Amino acid sequence: NSIQIIARRFNMEFTKTENGFVKYDENGKFIAEITYSPTDNPDIVVADHTFVDSSLRGQGVAGKLLNTLVEDMKQQNKKIKASCSYVVKKFSEDSSYNFINTDK
Repeated sequence: NSIQIIARRFNMEFTKTENGFVKYDENGKFIAEITYSPTDNPDIVVADHTFVDSSLRGQGVAGKLLNTLVEDMKQQNKKIKASCSYVVKKFSEDSSYNFINTDK
């Protein structure tokens, strides 16, 4: 049924990887990710890359990826240094990220 297919397509559960979160479509195609790198400080990671396939743009997927990373780091008592342009922009525009932003 088409409603189930649509619901599955827009399901924004992400798969945790060693250094981030990814999203695959129903055919296993890689369609979105956010990655981070460790730093010399075990309590800080660098958010270094965000990618969203053009088929998903404008749906808030990058924001959902960032929020998933923020939640994961919060649970680990870690802070995030913004390096990728998307995270830099979000951190500068939205003060609700200040608690996890190493630059604040």
